[in-house]
Amino acid sequence: MSRPKTIYTCSECGGTAPRWLGQCPACKAWNTLEETVAEPAGPAKNRFQALAASQPVATLSEIEAAEVARTPTGLDELDRVLGGGIVEGGVVLIGGDPGIGKSTLLLQALDALSSRMKVLYVTGEESTAQVAMRAHRLGLAGTQVRVLAEIGLEKIQATIAAEQPAFCVIDSIQTLYSDQLSSAPGSVAQVRECAAQLTRTAKAGGCTMVLVGHVTKEGALAGPRVLEHIVDTVLYFEGDTHSSFRLVRAIKNRFGAVNEIGVFAMTEKGLKGVANPSAIFLSTHAQPVPGSCVLVTLEGTRPLLVEIQALVDAGGPSPRRLSVGLERDRLAMLLAVLHRHAGVACMDQDVFVNAVGGVRISEPAADLAVLLAIQSSLRGKALPRGFIAFGEVGLAGEVRPAPRGQERLKEAAKLGFSVAVVPQANAPKKPIEGLRIVPVERIEQAIDALRELAG
Repeated sequence: MSRPKTIYTCSECGGTAPRWLGQCPACKAWNTLEETVAEPAGPAKNRFQALAASQPVATLSEIEAAEVARTPTGLDELDRVLGGGIVEGGVVLIGGDPGIGKSTLLLQALDALSSRMKVLYVTGEESTAQVAMRAHRLGLAGTQVRVLAEIGLEKIQATIAAEQPAFCVIDSIQTLYSDQLSSAPGSVAQVRECAAQLTRTAKAGGCTMVLVGHVTKEGALAGPRVLEHIVDTVLYFEGDTHSSFRLVRAIKNRFGAVNEIGVFAMTEKGLKGVANPSAIFLSTHAQPVPGSCVLVTLEGTRPLLVEIQALVDAGGPSPRRLSVGLERDRLAMLLAVLHRHAGVACMDQDVFVNAVGGVRISEPAADLAVLLAIQSSLRGKALPRGFIAFGEVGLAGEVRPAPRGQERLKEAAKLGFSVAVVPQANAPKKPIEGLRIVPVERIEQAIDALRELAG
């Protein structure tokens, strides 16, 4: 019996090579080629068909662009991330750690939508009895939710054709297999083929499809990167297992804004939307404490108030720099700027910085709040009550403006904050009621303003 022919497939882009190479010849990623069994060539394989029907060539200015119709899911925070609701024929990929609440959230959405449209829940990881137990635990009636326990792609497609659902959930894409391929479920070829076939089914029939995806230990979606390119929307379910709060973040959305987030609280009756997420990330202190500064950050279209805490302590000859929720390399750069341009030295001090609530902040507008929190902890003097700050700090010591500064300031004023140190370019032309604005152009001006405010 002849040995089956093998090829090497890239786990990032799905490209193939006849032998193992350190670098993928297609996407240039390193150490991503994995040995798989070569699929026999077939004369009429559906995967070579286009995902969308061919359209005649047209002039862009003559094409009528109508606003896509959206259907609310009944979960306000999920609708916010999706851009207002589900879109007919749209394909959504949602990934997250095991046990984070993906199936719970989607089952709640299915039950809410079932009163307005036909829905179908396809599970490849659980039995129908397990799904029923979860629905009972969450207090969901489920009288109109259709459930199918199946991992065969062809059988799932036949069921979709027979049931004609308007909303379908596939949990999960890594468990499916197609009879046209001989590789095991979860392999690069199977995931790519099943995702392409289901996307084609959704586009052709107008069914909104939600694919649940597994994640790797690094937190990225498992399978080929082409999986994220095929779908219309990519959502990541984030959260700390020790916290009851969960974040749903949009990484890609052809029908809405990216980097939008929805905030949920895990309760005994499932996930509940959090109307005021800023309350999660703000600690409640009876009195202002040194090393604490509130930042107004921006997540998609939503301003969020997050408390930045800093602790500066004697560190000896080898001081540590540790940050949780912020970039560690940027912290080292900011400490150098603080020393060079503001005369505040921390070279013999341990510096620890933390974003309260487990939120991860990637935007540079957090620079000013981090530096003011470090200054407050080093001097042992608390910032005034009701104090906020935001702004990017450059290597030359300048304080650069943050995008959409007016919305940040209005959100802070709405929540009762009274003093704001902001970049000069973000100073509003009209005063904001109840909020004192202190515009600064350089970091040394911010430190001086802070000393004046502290008295």
